[in-house]
Amino acid sequence: MFDLELLHTFVSVVDAGGFTKAGERVNRTQSTVSQQIRKLEEQLGRPLLLRQRASKHIELTEDGERLMGYARRLVALSLEAHSVLCRSDDTGVVKLGVPEDFDVQRLMTLLSGFARQYPRIRLDTVNGLSVDLHARLEAKEIDLALVKRDLPSRQAQRDEPALASWPEQVNWVAGREVRIIEDPVPLVVYPQGCIYRNRIVHALESSGRRWRVAFASQSLVGIQAAVSAGLGISLLPASAMRADHRLLSAEEGFASVPASELALIAGNRLLTDVQRTLVTYMKEEMTAN
Repeated sequence: MFDLELLHTFVSVVDAGGFTKAGERVNRTQSTVSQQIRKLEEQLGRPLLLRQRASKHIELTEDGERLMGYARRLVALSLEAHSVLCRSDDTGVVKLGVPEDFDVQRLMTLLSGFARQYPRIRLDTVNGLSVDLHARLEAKEIDLALVKRDLPSRQAQRDEPALASWPEQVNWVAGREVRIIEDPVPLVVYPQGCIYRNRIVHALESSGRRWRVAFASQSLVGIQAAVSAGLGISLLPASAMRADHRLLSAEEGFASVPASELALIAGNRLLTDVQRTLVTYMKEEMTAN
């Protein structure tokens, strides 16, 4: 018979990418985690992990890769059974990170709808740049996060799989009264670390154009207002464009930018029941809208 605690530790080591981070997830010391992995390997009579002495990187052996699929299902089923039998009418707290540039009205609609449907689940939200939300997940300050990111490669999808994702097309925008945009191009941007800012700079430098930061803000409202006032241009998703904005065309020197995505990610792949409730709700509501 498999020991579910050992399987849980095994899954946590693989998901965390190391023994130290896995220990934080299962509330064990690094040495205890190592002992549990060795015990599981001894029970099976074969190695499950390849430990690289030159680095902290961990790889699965062929047997470890084979066991991982079963381990995930067994641990998830155990958590689900415990959740169903021990929960008290879907009560609990979920901490959700939301990007600074997420549409406020859309966010309020999501939060109020969730509160009405699940009044016994408390939803705490924090705002930040996507890079900050990643750090908060790593530090276990939040459970789930919506992050803006470039469309990931297959390898990136395996390294950081999303619970759900939605494509997001962004457009070059300027104030409606702005007609001629000369170099250096005035930019309205988020602080460094924002993928939109990185995309703007990369696109302009690739086309040989000079640029300058005319206005920077962490607030979507601030970005929108600065564009409306004609302080500079920016990249915005269609949902964030205002009536006093206009699209910039390729003929004006602003070629289209590849779509990015809004991804829902978790700090731990083994979700609690209330966390799964929020994930299911967001999948339904954000896809419908």
